[in-house]
Amino acid sequence: MAERRTRGDTAEAAARATLERGGLAFVAGNVRFRGGELDLVMLDRGARGGACLVFVEVRYRATDAFGGGAASVDQAKRRKLVHAAQLFLVQQPQWANHPCRFDVVDAHGDPARPAITWLRDAFRADEV
Repeated sequence: MAERRTRGDTAEAAARATLERGGLAFVAGNVRFRGGELDLVMLDRGARGGACLVFVEVRYRATDAFGGGAASVDQAKRRKLVHAAQLFLVQQPQWANHPCRFDVVDAHGDPARPAITWLRDAFRADEV
């Protein structure tokens, strides 16, 4: 379990660095709620229509077998992410009027230096 947590932490750090290089600003990380967790919450100031709050799910897989990490974000996981995002917005009302989106970061390969694939706007809250 500790090894899995370490891989997850490494993947999240690599994802955060990639997103920051892509122009996003860090808001929060590993935000836990009953029934869900938000790996990263970022702010995209360059989004169309003004600043956009981005809820990011980070998935690490050693290989792309079975579709890789992004494919593992199924309908049930999406519902949990949307629910966690709603709770975040209730607890952090300063973000409540910002548009939001859900991104997925697929980390794969060497667990010490994972390759990153960033899927912007991977799904919409009204699709779950």
